[in-house]
Amino acid sequence: MVSVTLDGLTKSFKRSGVVVDHVDLRAEEGEFFTLLGPSGCGKSTTLRMIAGFDEPDSGQIRFNDRDVTYAPVNKRDVGLVFQNYALFPHMSVAKNVGFGLAVRKIRGIDAKKMIQDALAQVNLTKQVDARVDELSGGQQQRVALARALVFRPQLLLLDEPMSNLDAKLRLDMRGALRSLHNETGITSIYVTHDQAEALAMSTRIAVMNTSVVHQVGTPAEVYERPNTRFVAMFLGRNNVFDGTVSAVNGDEVYLRLADGSMLRGSASRTSPGLPLSPGSLIGATIRAEAVQFSTGDQSENLLDGTVSDVEYVGATLSCELETAVGRVLLDLTGAGIRPTLGQRLTVHLSEKSIYFVPAEHTP
Repeated sequence: MVSVTLDGLTKSFKRSGVVVDHVDLRAEEGEFFTLLGPSGCGKSTTLRMIAGFDEPDSGQIRFNDRDVTYAPVNKRDVGLVFQNYALFPHMSVAKNVGFGLAVRKIRGIDAKKMIQDALAQVNLTKQVDARVDELSGGQQQRVALARALVFRPQLLLLDEPMSNLDAKLRLDMRGALRSLHNETGITSIYVTHDQAEALAMSTRIAVMNTSVVHQVGTPAEVYERPNTRFVAMFLGRNNVFDGTVSAVNGDEVYLRLADGSMLRGSASRTSPGLPLSPGSLIGATIRAEAVQFSTGDQSENLLDGTVSDVEYVGATLSCELETAVGRVLLDLTGAGIRPTLGQRLTVHLSEKSIYFVPAEHTP
């Protein structure tokens, strides 16, 4: 297997300007490393440079200690799975999977064995002679995976391969990809804008926006301890309340909100380098699932509001509460209080669930 190192990788286009701006990343051997971010953030361009389809303006790409920055695609030993799969509909599954072997002049018994092994890895041995246009979307995706794996590459690159699948198939394929990675141990770099995919499948995640990397960490690290306001807002449903630090007493931070109310949080739960001195403008975040109904015995970190929206999505009841400091999102699970439109509620923001991030407009 191979590690992948990007040093100062930069790429720009005439019409769109800088799309990847001095990106430094390292995917370790055997990792399932995900580039996560909104459309246009530079994640697919980064993947294309790793694959060799685009040349960087500056920076370096290394596979282990080998510089492959300007090496051609066919000299990088990578398997590729694209968003549109790029399969040949008139060919059988076996011929699609074996196409890359034929290009490499691997034929006969050796090729047949490699095709059978690749199809077994993705559970498609019974469809070996079927035409690709006779398969379901999930099966076609697995054919694309088998084609990428058949020549046993040292690196697997996947560019939003599940974006064309329905919700149920996406869940199924998430599990299948995770199992495949665990079995093969192949270093994999995966591009997606889907937060759930990234959190469920990745060893580590690089969160990107506007051509730069905001944070690299495990799924738990980027979700629970965001480095920037963007990461906090992009991952999951998060509430952010901007305010001014009123006082700091040991580990306790007191934040005065726009309406004069006070929130208490912990100095140990802050983004790196965030100023916490009195008078500093910062934001307090709390995830929708961590907002709780007041039990009546709390005296601080309380917000009153009116229910403005209720959305039933099966296991979760998602609500919005209009308060004096803005909208509050709540995600409720299980039996209990079922808010209704127009209902007045008081919610409690636990200090253990508050995480401080930069304010929206920091001077």
